[in-house]
Amino acid sequence: MPTLPVATLLPLLLAAAACAWLLIRQRRQASELRDWQDAYRHIERQLEERTQKLRDINNMLYGEIAQHELTEDKLRKAQDYLASIINSMPSVLISVTATGQITHWNSSAELATDIGAAEVAGKLLWQAYPNLPVDLQTIQQAIEEGVPKVMESTKLVSKGQTYYTDITVFPLIARDIQEAVIRVDDVTMRIMMENRLIQNEKMLSLGELAAGMAHEINNPLGAILQSVQNIERRLSAALPKNSEVAASLQLDLQAINSYLEQREIPSFLRTIRDAGERSARIVANMLGFSRSGQQHAPVDINALAENCLELMDNNFEIEREGGSVAIRLQRQLADNIPRVPCSAPEIQQVLLNLIRNASQALRAAPPADPCITVSSGCDSDQAWIRVADNGPGIAPEVRRHIFEPFFTTKEVGQGTGLGLSISYFIITEHHGGMIDVESETGRGARFTIRLPLQPVTMPPDRS
Repeated sequence: MPTLPVATLLPLLLAAAACAWLLIRQRRQASELRDWQDAYRHIERQLEERTQKLRDINNMLYGEIAQHELTEDKLRKAQDYLASIINSMPSVLISVTATGQITHWNSSAELATDIGAAEVAGKLLWQAYPNLPVDLQTIQQAIEEGVPKVMESTKLVSKGQTYYTDITVFPLIARDIQEAVIRVDDVTMRIMMENRLIQNEKMLSLGELAAGMAHEINNPLGAILQSVQNIERRLSAALPKNSEVAASLQLDLQAINSYLEQREIPSFLRTIRDAGERSARIVANMLGFSRSGQQHAPVDINALAENCLELMDNNFEIEREGGSVAIRLQRQLADNIPRVPCSAPEIQQVLLNLIRNASQALRAAPPADPCITVSSGCDSDQAWIRVADNGPGIAPEVRRHIFEPFFTTKEVGQGTGLGLSISYFIITEHHGGMIDVESETGRGARFTIRLPLQPVTMPPDRS
């Protein structure tokens, strides 16, 4: 076999070596490629696993978010529902901290004070509701002791009106919360009904007392009147027995009567008789006034007015520095007024109240010539009776509320504020009539009662 020269063999060897190196490199690259592919697939699997985990976590988060939103929606609805319940309550509800700062203010509180909840948030209770008689000590005691503090029938004045409330300070029972809830309930109607029941009881007792007094007083009055009548008869020259006894005693009956006339003894006797008869009428009027009942019967309202004036006659004086001044009474009672179907004791009660109010107004600011005028008249279908005075009059802001229960301009203890409201109720509800007031400041006041001439159907008595 021929031997190839080195020059020819060397390139071949180099080419073979290059091919071998290329083959080894290719195999190594293929192996590395497979390793890379395995690593890629491994990473890809890990990425898919992690992506799936992330999806699962995202789905869980979406579920949690949805649940959270649902919980928030339910909580918001519950809060709105609770707020609606609190705001729909007629009671004033105010929650405060232990230092008196307001944390809640319901709609009734807004109506009572004309201040919105947003305006009072964070303010002290006494800044937002200055006339509420709840102090910091009461709030702190309720919170510390865990016992509600109650103030019943508390008098409040708001927007120029007087009303009565029950105030309760409740400790707020909650963890880590030191607050109290103040509830204010308007009990004006309850107080008014209680006072009316008390008044009815008083009137019932007065009726029983008047009946006993009438019997006890009428007995001595009867003896006085009978004795006066007997004295006048025993002094009369027209009776033969008087002349006979005087002659037996050698007395001149005419001379005796002349002496008595000059000493005004008959005038004194007439005064005693008139006073006794007037006292008997007053007792009878008081007895009729105190009788209860709403039975309507035809009544002479002029006679009723005269009875009222006679009952009030001793009250028609004003004390001044120079002495007492009588209140002048004027009667302008029309003739031929038909009898009015009404309850005489109730109408008398109203008239007495109006006359008493007029005399009190004249005493408060006496004019030069104090005068009360009682007049009456008749329209086509109504009879009317008016009580007028020339006193200081009634201011417009007072006149608007004058028939409201418990509204009074008198000093504490001088009046309940029920007289005119009860009078209004008697005239409008019990008699189907009207009562109104006309007044100007400084020019007196005129109260007019109008009663229908035809009987009206009255509601059943629930007293």
